[in-house]
Amino acid sequence: IKSAVRSSLAWLEFKQQGDGHWVGSVQSNATIDAEWILALWMLGFGSHPLRARLGAWLVETQRADGSWDVYHGACGGDVNATVEAYAALRSLGHAADAPHIQRARQWIFAKNALLNIRVFTRIWLALLSEWPWEHTPNVPPEVLVWCPLSLPFSIYNFSQWARATVMPISILSARRTVYRLPDECRLDELFPAGRNNFCYKMPPNSSLGFYGWVFRTVDSALHAMQTIGHTLNWNLLRTPAIHHVTDWIISHQEADGTWAGIQPPVIYSLLALKTEGFKLEHPVIAKGLDSVLNKNSGWRVDSGKSSFMQPTNSPVWDTIQSLIAFNDSRVGDQHSETMEKAVQWILDHQILVPGDWSVKAPNVKPGGWAFEYANDFYPDTDDTAMALVSLAPFRNVAKWKSKGIDEAIERGVNWLIGMQSSNGGWAAFDKDNNHKFLTYLPFCDYGEVIDPPSVDVTAHILEAFGKLGISRNHPSITRALNFIYTEQEKDGAWFGRWGVNYIYGTGAVLPALVAIGDDVSHPRVHSACEWLRSRQLENGGWGESCISYMDVTFVGRGTATASQTAWALMALVAVNRREDHDAIARGCRFLIDAQTSDGTWNEHEFTGTGFPGYGVGHAIKLDDPLLSIRLRQGHELSRAFMLRYDLYRHYFPVMALARCQNLHNIHF
Repeated sequence: IKSAVRSSLAWLEFKQQGDGHWVGSVQSNATIDAEWILALWMLGFGSHPLRARLGAWLVETQRADGSWDVYHGACGGDVNATVEAYAALRSLGHAADAPHIQRARQWIFAKNALLNIRVFTRIWLALLSEWPWEHTPNVPPEVLVWCPLSLPFSIYNFSQWARATVMPISILSARRTVYRLPDECRLDELFPAGRNNFCYKMPPNSSLGFYGWVFRTVDSALHAMQTIGHTLNWNLLRTPAIHHVTDWIISHQEADGTWAGIQPPVIYSLLALKTEGFKLEHPVIAKGLDSVLNKNSGWRVDSGKSSFMQPTNSPVWDTIQSLIAFNDSRVGDQHSETMEKAVQWILDHQILVPGDWSVKAPNVKPGGWAFEYANDFYPDTDDTAMALVSLAPFRNVAKWKSKGIDEAIERGVNWLIGMQSSNGGWAAFDKDNNHKFLTYLPFCDYGEVIDPPSVDVTAHILEAFGKLGISRNHPSITRALNFIYTEQEKDGAWFGRWGVNYIYGTGAVLPALVAIGDDVSHPRVHSACEWLRSRQLENGGWGESCISYMDVTFVGRGTATASQTAWALMALVAVNRREDHDAIARGCRFLIDAQTSDGTWNEHEFTGTGFPGYGVGHAIKLDDPLLSIRLRQGHELSRAFMLRYDLYRHYFPVMALARCQNLHNIHF
């Protein structure tokens, strides 16, 4: 174990950037690259070499059956990823009779894919004039900007990611923007019976019940009104609403030229501003484009003759976790310069200005950390909690006291306490962002559009408070513990909102309960440990597939990975039951055996979670009607956004091995 930790720390030290931070690549799915291929053409960069490089990546990652999937090792292709990749390659001039295009088209026909595509995919086809705008859900800007906060439809009742995406889309929807593909690139071959004979309507979904029916009826009425308004030039409300949205978009651009730190708001904001007449030379658009086209922007990853676009970047999260790995290894005297540079970088990236979160928490002073290089409007509670964990060991060091570490920690703690939701848990970006009513909107079929409190985030905050010595009897902690207790599943596990899945959730909760001084002899703790042991594989590792968000038979099951093995180990080590020692030893052996000669681990699996549309905040039910409908349609995680964080394969195993190394009463 000592040897494995030493070599892994050397690898991590080598990967540190000159200014003290770490950042690994973030990989998602083909829709990210396909949408950039299309957007660059729409923005006037049809001949830019990046489009061809992204196209080469799509060809490289196409499955043998002609489809594209949404995570490594998926059982099948995804309808949305395949349709969008198909359209993107055709826009690049790939011929309809090219073998790879034919395979994709055959898969699309076999799955009736066009009948079941999500709203985002419909919007992209509408932008290309391949789909009627009147058969995409209406997103009226008037409602978004003038609906008061007290009503569910206020833009500030949408989650951070949905809010920043819906605002620019409302302009595209209102204007019914079109960029018609050249005739030789049109998608006529996807409509063999003719476009006039194709049914463009949203597929029926009886599981949404009465509210779903009402909203679809209203959506049809809004489309009719919009058509009449275009004919009669009714602009009394629409024009000022669009101006308001445009101002909102401009005011929310971040320092690096992006919006909200994720791909969808960036791409839709650029298209919306162009729709409103902004020239490419305008500072806002020029800055946004530079964040994409610049090789050093941190958003694109070049690999040989191809490239892929990252859906986000993770420098703050990666730096925090890397520093925790060094802290756990207790090697400060050997890596002091590396650690000091990281501490300073983290302190420098605390956000001290209010953001969208302050709309619902106006009396709370800023003090959080974001996930990305630049995302001042949207610091998140998870990064803030782990930043506090990473800084806690340095509180009593004179050098850092003089540099304001105590004040930074105090600001972070106060911000977190102010962001606690009414049910005792914490969401990622907002307080009490839980209007489930919004999930019935026709537009909201692509994933979670609200940000309810989650167990894993709440656990990380409790762990931070425990590391800082905050009393278990603090009212905020008492409420949070009650939230966590009520969210435990009958089998002992906890759901994972931001990592895959129950291994991640359970791996977050147990160290938090120990850190805060909770009773580890309680049956709830024992049942969680037993659940983890029951999911250990014969090779000593742990693994859980992304499909566990869709199929309960995969909960806690999948190919063993370094990151998920580490999460399970850290949970068992924290509780440190004697009956778990053999499982801990086997887990350590798995990590040691899997370590490469240069001190790291290989991991192709996706163990990060973005916006899962099912089971969020609760267990997945086998009799869930929405689940059964989607499975019958051949969908696999079609509403999810699964992620592969490259450094997960490294710093989490380092933490786990280091903590195992520090156990004094275990015999390996």
